[in-house]
Amino acid sequence: MPTVVVMDVSLSMTRPVPVEGTEEFQRKHLAAHGLTMLFEHMATNYKLEFTALVVFSSLWELMVPFTRDYNTLQEALSNMDDYDKTCLESALQGVSNVVQQEWGANVPCQVVLVTDGCLGIGRGSLQHSLSTLNQRSDSNRFPLPFPFPSKLYIMCMANLEELQSSEALDALERLIDLNNGEGQIFTIDGPLCLKNVQSMFGKLIDVAYTPFHAVLKCGNLSSDVQVFPRPESVIIDEEIDPLPKSLSAELEIIGFIDIADIASPPVLSRHLVLPIALNKEGDDIGAGLTDDLEDENSASQIVGKSPNFCVLLHGSLKVEGMVALVHLGNDWYGMLYSQADSKKKSNLMMSLFELGPEPLPWLGKMSQLGPISGACKANRQRDRTCYTRPVYNDDLLLDAKENPYGEEDNKSPFPLQPKAKRSYAQNVTVWIKPSGLQTDVQKILRNARKLPEKTQTFYKELNRLRKAALAFGFLDLLKGVSDMLERECTLLPDNAHPDAAFQLSHAAAQLKLASNGTSDHASFDHNIVPLQTDFSARGSDRI
Repeated sequence: MPTVVVMDVSLSMTRPVPVEGTEEFQRKHLAAHGLTMLFEHMATNYKLEFTALVVFSSLWELMVPFTRDYNTLQEALSNMDDYDKTCLESALQGVSNVVQQEWGANVPCQVVLVTDGCLGIGRGSLQHSLSTLNQRSDSNRFPLPFPFPSKLYIMCMANLEELQSSEALDALERLIDLNNGEGQIFTIDGPLCLKNVQSMFGKLIDVAYTPFHAVLKCGNLSSDVQVFPRPESVIIDEEIDPLPKSLSAELEIIGFIDIADIASPPVLSRHLVLPIALNKEGDDIGAGLTDDLEDENSASQIVGKSPNFCVLLHGSLKVEGMVALVHLGNDWYGMLYSQADSKKKSNLMMSLFELGPEPLPWLGKMSQLGPISGACKANRQRDRTCYTRPVYNDDLLLDAKENPYGEEDNKSPFPLQPKAKRSYAQNVTVWIKPSGLQTDVQKILRNARKLPEKTQTFYKELNRLRKAALAFGFLDLLKGVSDMLERECTLLPDNAHPDAAFQLSHAAAQLKLASNGTSDHASFDHNIVPLQTDFSARGSDRI
């Protein structure tokens, strides 16, 4: 989960703070000291975290782009200059731009805002921004809530009494509310000093940056692991009195299954599983896997020369092409698998399923899955009358009247796959950025200019865009592409094949019918087929 640190470098951060026995400190020095503590903790326990540093006053600037080099971040803290007044809205807008350019709108991100609680004056101040929320247009909307999943942590270089007297606390709490309640405000307990600043940042570390250690078990084998990023608690909305459910500290493997059988299941989140070595007190004395991990043999060097079950599991899943089903807690399951970043790099990953006893409908209840017993196998070889789907209850296997998976001895599909493809088991069209949509439209136009040689490819790309537009309710896109095809038809050169004009006019007409949202032409399952003409690319004379 990437982190953006937003540092206030306005003039109010230069206010002096008296510290007994030392030279005079400024609030920005206390903030830099607290951030140094945070970066040192992340360098030790959160090595895989990407962190960026943004500074702001009336304008914002990206000092350090997303990096894992915490020395660079600490050097940037000592090179910050002082600027003019505070404008929190521009800083939040800058954070939104930086995160979307690097990660898009689907990756969760943590924003750590470090300020002294002064909200600015005049136009651009936080009071002015909040008072004009209901008067804004869509093009000038307030940056909160962020367009990506986020948590906003506000670190105030002031104590609670100072914030309440200046009415800054209410405005900062409003920011948390605007971010859908995701986040927290931290203040200094007592006078402003280095010790209390360390205590405040320690609370932030406990809330957001504590590594999640667990024990991965399979029978008598076990391994201490770290799950990164830390799994979030999940709340089931359907319950009358919902309570957050957290991941258990014991991850128990309950079985293995082929990758083809698990298909492409919907998951809540994905995490790296890193082998670690713990001393008797439970402290981490071994480094976790880094981004330089090239194979499972490298992992064994990290935790020492002694055998490690986590490394064995990773290598086995990678070679056998299987996944391990893991029990995460009460009615909560997930899967462990090997994911390759490239030809050499691979990591042990864990995906968390939806809560419930039956997270994957095609597998049935997880508690009933199990191996086929020897008696059942003998019975199947004798009269082929038992199911081949593994369940714990052998009586069900013996009493089955027929084998629903066919009469083959050695090849029985598990599980029984439905004939209709699931939407999440095939490639789908997703437009996150405008460039993705532009690329798909340009691909259609390129093939349109090569008709009739590219007829099949042209209609394939056209139907793909048409289905995505209908699924999103983007009917204006269909009308726009139809107009483009009609324009392409008028721009055909004199020596173009006559079939090209017919196909372009036919495709444009079909898209217009679909954009109206009526008749069978607007059906999602309907495909636009090429127009049957008497022309052919070989036999026709070119005009």
